[in-house]
Amino acid sequence: MLKRVVTADAPGGKRKREKFEPTKSLALSYERSLRKIAKHIGTLSELLDPDATQSPQPLIDALERYSRTLEPWAESVAQRMLEDADRANKRDWRSHAAQMGRLLREEIEQAPTGETLQLLQTEQVALITSIPREAALRVQKLARESLITGSRSTSIRDEIMRSGEVTASRATLIARTETAKASTLLTQARAQAVGSTGYIWRSHRDARTRKSHRGMNGQFVAWDQPPELDGLQGHAGCIPNCRCFAMPVFPS
Repeated sequence: MLKRVVTADAPGGKRKREKFEPTKSLALSYERSLRKIAKHIGTLSELLDPDATQSPQPLIDALERYSRTLEPWAESVAQRMLEDADRANKRDWRSHAAQMGRLLREEIEQAPTGETLQLLQTEQVALITSIPREAALRVQKLARESLITGSRSTSIRDEIMRSGEVTASRATLIARTETAKASTLLTQARAQAVGSTGYIWRSHRDARTRKSHRGMNGQFVAWDQPPELDGLQGHAGCIPNCRCFAMPVFPS
């Protein structure tokens, strides 16, 4: 028999963080790191020769080179984020395990999370190094469209110079989504190691929460059956910009 525990949001005032909920500091720290990429892309864009807006190949080449040289830094930043996420997840498990038997607590401590962390590390490096490449593709697309539509070079230059701003928004989305996803996948790895078949979906019930996600609050979800919401499939916290999280459920 599965036990379901659903806690209510605090009625007004500052909302208290729940167990297994990603910390805001984790997302903010990762976002600050990724925004450094956006700042550098903005600097490269500002160096664009005004006469080269119809063929900004030097900028595209510079962004491609930047993507390639970024990998060692990306590995370091991703590793630091995942280590912080893992420490926070371990703390939540220790607190949660205080209500469990000694043998179950020991099993959770020894849960095999290495494969999950390695998969997340690979995904993070790929995402980080894709940021300059996406900026390069955007610049290439702008130049191509200007040739087709005959747009003024000044307007194209203005759009190209917005590359840093556009990239900053992308960095924020990646940071918020990937830190929440890391927290959920680490929770899942440890929960399944001790026999958990699923979790209770916990969502924030405020104006920023999507209606479909708000409706999931308190619902049991099997680990092997991620739901589809608004055309996107994934567990709590694993969908872009999702602030929801998973509260693991165990057999009695």
